[in-house]
Amino acid sequence: MYSNKENVNILTSLLLEYGVSDAVVCPGSRNAPIVHNLSVCEAIRCRPVTDERSAAFYALGLAIATKRPTVVCVTSGSALLNVMPAVAEAAYQHVPLVVISADRPQQWIDQLDGQTIPQPDALGRFVRKAVQLPEPHNDEERWLCRRLVNEAMHLATCRQGAPVHINVPISEPLFEFNIEQLPQLSRFNNIKRAVFKDASMDMPDAFHEAKRPMIVIGQLAHGTVSHETIRSLSEKYVVMSEPLSNPSYMTIHFDEAIRYIVSDNSSINDDEDDKTAYYPDYVVYVGDTLVSKPARRFLRNAKAPSCLITPDAADIHDPLMTLTDIVECDTDSINALLASLCEATDNDEQCRFHDRWQSFLDACAAHADAYTPEYSQMATVKYFEEQLADLDIDICVHYANSSAVRLACIYAQHYVWCNRGVNGIEGSLSTAAGFSLATPDMTICVIGDLSFFYDQNALWNSNLRGNLRIILLNNRGGGIFRQLPGLSDSPAADDLVMASHENTAQGICTQNDIGYLSAKNMDEMQIGVVTLLTRESERPMLLEVFTDSNDDIKALEKYFKL
Repeated sequence: MYSNKENVNILTSLLLEYGVSDAVVCPGSRNAPIVHNLSVCEAIRCRPVTDERSAAFYALGLAIATKRPTVVCVTSGSALLNVMPAVAEAAYQHVPLVVISADRPQQWIDQLDGQTIPQPDALGRFVRKAVQLPEPHNDEERWLCRRLVNEAMHLATCRQGAPVHINVPISEPLFEFNIEQLPQLSRFNNIKRAVFKDASMDMPDAFHEAKRPMIVIGQLAHGTVSHETIRSLSEKYVVMSEPLSNPSYMTIHFDEAIRYIVSDNSSINDDEDDKTAYYPDYVVYVGDTLVSKPARRFLRNAKAPSCLITPDAADIHDPLMTLTDIVECDTDSINALLASLCEATDNDEQCRFHDRWQSFLDACAAHADAYTPEYSQMATVKYFEEQLADLDIDICVHYANSSAVRLACIYAQHYVWCNRGVNGIEGSLSTAAGFSLATPDMTICVIGDLSFFYDQNALWNSNLRGNLRIILLNNRGGGIFRQLPGLSDSPAADDLVMASHENTAQGICTQNDIGYLSAKNMDEMQIGVVTLLTRESERPMLLEVFTDSNDDIKALEKYFKL
């Protein structure tokens, strides 16, 4: 039996039509009719999470894993405001996160009644569409309700995905569940554009005429570009990519190379010894953000004309400050377009540019492989990635922001999931935990201490299984801030900026029935990593690796001296 609220039933029917299979639901009374409906739909699996901020990131992780629109349902009032961080992340990662908020009757908004804040525009520009459903009393209002849900769900799933917000006013009485069937409603059918036959012909003439072309691939959803395409492109062009875009081909050590190129104290041992020979004269940019700040700075300083390949020409970015050309290409066709570029005619200067860069990148890769850091976060990630490469099982790895994802860009030889859209530290663990619910594969989250403790509610719910594993890099504060020039001169650096602490995760793990391991030296860390990767468990496991932030910095500094 379903709720007797017509707007809730219309919403439920259309969610099913758009293929919603997962919903993360938060406790509350006003949203109870919506939660009830979702829970009695056999096609939708409901996951309870009390903390709305964590719940929204759970839904984000589920949507990333399933590539389907995923619901997070909250009650009225401040509950809605807590989903904003995840919504912003979903916006920049193009994830179809469907925020459904219950609301009080409109006549009581801002009238000093409980939980009566203005909700329809609360998520601002971070949602592609926000709609306020009516409480229908006639056919015209029912049509309006259907249209608004359809509009929101269509915009959540067309072209690049995007978050949307559906606000549902519900009048009392709330708890009448006496409707036997949902209304039979139809969704909008999006007829996609035809795929081009010769993609390379759609590229600007400037690309074909370039003598030093470079292809930059920022963060992309898993599977957007195949490793075969990356490999083929890398044999012909200078390709700058990171594990956040590269599914499984190789780590391309651009960050290290660029640091060396721009250094005033370095020389390059080639025939020309001319650092300007490494600068492109045309850049093709695909995808979203790059982790490497030196890479972004290098590309901006090159001042080469650039072309953006985007699924939506109405939503453009100019990250290199040199945008001249835009190529609109459906997400499903980006791989075909990039693959077609391998057929373009090259020239002698282009070949020299490619070979010069490839030789340099090979040297950087050899250095990364040969360098053995002392016990540190860097040593932990290197050993973890080495062990991962030896395992013949499917493993999904999420890296949190700050130091963790930067270490991934040095050592990861696989696709890396990361909340890099906004680059915030909140929600990384919840996203990985949500992701783990949608796959039978082991899901590993490598995370720093501030990110972990901020998001510890990710472990406080009944959804978790043994396929979630966590490597907690605990150097007792925001160690990455120690690398910022001049910050150490401030008396606020340790306690107020880096948030120094003495906390451990052991109590949190005990409270939430999480298997706990710890390490304080190289031997313990290596044993812990192997145990984490190989031990069977019906519950999540966590390895807490304690390091000194000064040792972490020294390991990185020694590495980047090349």
